[in-house]
Amino acid sequence: MDDLDRRIITATQAGLPLVKEPYQAIAQQLNIEPELLQQRMQIMLEQGQIRRIGAVPNHYKLGYRANAMSVWNVPDEMIAELGHQLGALSFVSHCYERPRFLPEWPYNLFAMLHGKSKHEVAEKVQEIINLLGEHCAGYELLYSKNILKKTGLRLKN
Repeated sequence: MDDLDRRIITATQAGLPLVKEPYQAIAQQLNIEPELLQQRMQIMLEQGQIRRIGAVPNHYKLGYRANAMSVWNVPDEMIAELGHQLGALSFVSHCYERPRFLPEWPYNLFAMLHGKSKHEVAEKVQEIINLLGEHCAGYELLYSKNILKKTGLRLKN
């Protein structure tokens, strides 16, 4: 990582500015062209120095008070296909595979669900049950009690 990459990360690590042209604003701050900024960020993404550029919404502020991690017991040989299907649902913010810890923890597919009420989440769970069909061997819902601080990479100056 060279000095410019370090300056880009430092300038963006708290988030992009909420303006019409955020890359223009950051580029101006760094005294570089916006195109160079975007190229360098793309290279850092491709090389794994940064994982993603994206919005991190505060679901509570958006009215989604019932947020639950749903955990599912599905056949290991179906997890990729079923995970893609769950991850494509509009109410799932992220979906991933995790190891089972048998016999206490049989769940291997995790999907974060968001709803404005527990009743709404229950409706969404039923939609997932219908989607998984015979491949659903059980599930649990783990509701969020607190909002966790979401931060990415932080470099010190």
